[in-house]
Amino acid sequence: MAGYNEIRGLRVKYLSADPSNPENGQVWYNSTTGNLRVQGIGVGAWSSGANMSQTRANTSGAGTQTAGLAIGGYTGVSTNTTGITEEYNGSGWASGGTLNVAAFAKGSSGTQTAALDFGGGPPDKATTESYDGSSWTEVNDLGTARRDTCGTGTQTASLCIAGTGGPTLTEEFDGTNWTAGGALNTGRPKSAGSGIGLQTAALLAGGSPYQVNVEAYNGSTWSEGPNLNTGREGIGSSGNQTSALIFGGYVPGSASNKTENWDGTSWTNGVTYPTATYELGSGNGTSGSSSALGFGGNGNTSATNEYNFSATTVTAAAWSSGGNLNTARAYMFGVGPKTAAIGAGGYNPSYSPVNNSEEYNGTAWTEGNNLNTARYGLSGAGTQTAAVAVGGYPLFTNAEEYDGSSWTNVTAYPVSIYQTAGAGTQTAGVLFGGTINPGPSKTAQTTEYDGSSWTTATPQNLNTARSGMGSGGTQTAAIGFAGSEPAASNKTETYDGSTWTVGGTLINSIPNSRNTGGGGPNTSTTDILAAGGPPFKNDVEGYDGTSWSTRPALATGRSNLAGGGTNSSGVVFGGDPSGGPVDYTNATEEFTGETTTTRAANNISTS
Repeated sequence: MAGYNEIRGLRVKYLSADPSNPENGQVWYNSTTGNLRVQGIGVGAWSSGANMSQTRANTSGAGTQTAGLAIGGYTGVSTNTTGITEEYNGSGWASGGTLNVAAFAKGSSGTQTAALDFGGGPPDKATTESYDGSSWTEVNDLGTARRDTCGTGTQTASLCIAGTGGPTLTEEFDGTNWTAGGALNTGRPKSAGSGIGLQTAALLAGGSPYQVNVEAYNGSTWSEGPNLNTGREGIGSSGNQTSALIFGGYVPGSASNKTENWDGTSWTNGVTYPTATYELGSGNGTSGSSSALGFGGNGNTSATNEYNFSATTVTAAAWSSGGNLNTARAYMFGVGPKTAAIGAGGYNPSYSPVNNSEEYNGTAWTEGNNLNTARYGLSGAGTQTAAVAVGGYPLFTNAEEYDGSSWTNVTAYPVSIYQTAGAGTQTAGVLFGGTINPGPSKTAQTTEYDGSSWTTATPQNLNTARSGMGSGGTQTAAIGFAGSEPAASNKTETYDGSTWTVGGTLINSIPNSRNTGGGGPNTSTTDILAAGGPPFKNDVEGYDGTSWSTRPALATGRSNLAGGGTNSSGVVFGGDPSGGPVDYTNATEEFTGETTTTRAANNISTS
């Protein structure tokens, strides 16, 4: 005999408090509040991601939201064709391999580590290249040269659809050769629209001239499907033949920010793309319409946007304004974190070194007891309550320790030095690089501090002598990056307590990165930020222990700033925003990485 649950369904739980981790769609009655509650069902939303390192339009794309590729395109004007590839990891963009033949308006398919890129121009090209996650290799050409084409599928089973050289032409790639496929019912002479799905189960949506037309492919023939709500060309897309998303594009006279969702039966209008644009790139993940990646676009933007359909809310990583320093300055000593930072010394707008010392609590800066010696270009290690600051200009060997209240002179540094870099703590610190006297000359020297004395006997020197480096980590796991030596302005080195090893290359060279947000009591060389640097950059990059990738930009570009940070939390303060002596800034900016939170449960009306 059937029981109550089989006849009437599952019972609604009667609880005195909301469950700590409810499932999507779960319903319960809260007896304390008297509310019938339901955990929020998923909704779609776009959020901003970190910008590409290069602005561009008419780029092609491959991969997914957490492992995407932006391939080629043009910068500024269409004559500035680029072959640069960037790789997206869900947080930021890193440099990838460069195409052998630069082009724009190409077709593409596959994943971040197994992609295919083909066609493009100008002039019309038949070139096909294969990507293995690091480099591009030319393979057999298309049968028909063309641009304004589109692609979909995998690296070994791709489609190249329509374009200038064949408005109704489809070609299929089997991993070695291209062969003719079924002809489209409606030609797209340019701006072919967006290819979606797999070689044997694909969609082609929109295209020139402002098509509403959608066609489905079964591996041999194209058939007409339900039309888009808004005809357009130059579209971004993601998904498969039964669950897809298109966004952006060009409608008569203007760019579009419309998003449309496909459920296998019909197209419906969704949440708008953050910025109206067309000729944008997109990841071509085939898992469905629950996620998407859009980037670049006409107007030469480097913007990146992520789409998620879920019961969670994604808050994009961003910089926000913090409290201003009491004294505007650059070339100062500083460490984080953003809720307990310290800044000392520096160079004020009157070309004078200062001894001011300030503490930050995450909201405001408070004046503390001053350094004993006014100076700029000093460095060191430690925390807000236990720091050591070394060197500076005029050329000093003296070192001072801070106990959270006052600065005290301690054992002098072995040489007169400034613009060195530091990591670790007050009792287990390491300093490296810098400019020494006589000279000025750059040094590769590494020196360790135990809280009472300095030693240079055991540590190995940096591989490249330089000053003005960004830094972080501990005495036995330190990192130094960029610097004033041209050959090392984009280089990273990591230290294990005895040996320096060359690491990943920064996307943007920073010729004098002096405390670009990397310094501070970071405990790992695999989680650090580099922010700003000459010439008055607002660029920000994050390091994962292997490679650097982009992060959201600072609001105020500047060099010679101070700070500390990780990929999830950081702070920068002070610096030089233009090179003029009268505009050193007192601005503080705080970084918060991307966060994901579960939407709160809603009350259900019982009336």
